[in-house]
Amino acid sequence: MLSPLARWLFSIAGWRLAGPVPTVPKSIWVVAPHTTNWDFLVGVGARAATRVWIQYLAKSSLFTWYAGWLFRALGGKPVYRDKSNNLVDAIVNVLNENERLHVCIAPEGTRSDVGKLKTGFYYIALKASVPLVLTGFDWPRKLVILSEPIYMTGNYEQDMLPVYQFFSQVHGKKKQWLTDWEKTGIIPIPTTSRSQSV
Repeated sequence: MLSPLARWLFSIAGWRLAGPVPTVPKSIWVVAPHTTNWDFLVGVGARAATRVWIQYLAKSSLFTWYAGWLFRALGGKPVYRDKSNNLVDAIVNVLNENERLHVCIAPEGTRSDVGKLKTGFYYIALKASVPLVLTGFDWPRKLVILSEPIYMTGNYEQDMLPVYQFFSQVHGKKKQWLTDWEKTGIIPIPTTSRSQSV
């Protein structure tokens, strides 16, 4: 699963890991900033360098008989949803059903500028009692920076403060969600369950 070639390409391209590689059995890897399509290749290289099999979750309909093998080979894991189960709860179920599982989520959701983060990663970590591993893509220094595992308590503003502080230290492009916080110190608090988007 973990390709020596990917590790070599990551290194030969001048990229390095910074920070501790977590030893916890399950976690949510929160990746930012997402600014370019090249982030995917950097992420594949970083995953190989950590020697941790970090997966991504996708709707089960993508895992067809003819394409499912490719999505699985790239680290995809199907999520099965029904009318009574939203995506956050579906992902929580997947985490609860596995003894070991590391999942990557990019809460900005797009390469474009965004004024706020999607909060699904927070509620997944809280409901599944798994930590966040903050993962900063520092393009100017060619570093993938990792945080210690951070557990959520249910106090959103308090829990999210180290998230904002961590990504504020990552060099390179900063999106509006982060520059607004740097100017005001205010962390927007979600008000409804609809904000729990992934």
